[in-house]
Amino acid sequence: MVISNVGPPRRTPEPTLYDAVGGEPFFVELVDHFYDNVEADGALLALYPDPSDLAGARDRFRLFLCQYWGGPGTYSEQRGHPRLRMRHGPFVVDPEARDRWLAAMRGAMDSMDIDPAVDAAMWEYFTAAAEAMRNSD
Repeated sequence: MVISNVGPPRRTPEPTLYDAVGGEPFFVELVDHFYDNVEADGALLALYPDPSDLAGARDRFRLFLCQYWGGPGTYSEQRGHPRLRMRHGPFVVDPEARDRWLAAMRGAMDSMDIDPAVDAAMWEYFTAAAEAMRNSD
C-alpha cells in the first residue's frame, strides 16, 4: 500500500489581531492604561463593585480581550462564556457611563502606538460593545 501526501493544500491560519499586536503584552499595556483612566474618573470608578481594588477587573478584562482578539481561551476556561450583557446587568450603564467608558478606552488606545488598521478594528468593536452594554437611558 502506498500512502500519498497529495491532496488539497494546507492553509496557513490567518494571523489574528492578537498575533498582529504582539500578543498578551499589548493587552496588558492597554488594560493598564484603561484602568488608570478609570481610576482618574470618579463617576466611572464608582460603577465598580470595589473601586479600591481593580486588580481582578484588570485581570478579567485582559483575559477577555486576549481571547476575543484570537489569543488563548483562558477567560472562558476560568469564567465560562463571557455573557457580557448578563455580567454587566447589575450595573446602570446609561449613555453617560457608556461615554465615560469609551473616553477611558480611547485615551488608553491613544496613549499607545497602535497600527491605524488595528486601532480602527478595535474601536469599532469597543463602540459597538459599549452601546450593547447600555441598559438604561
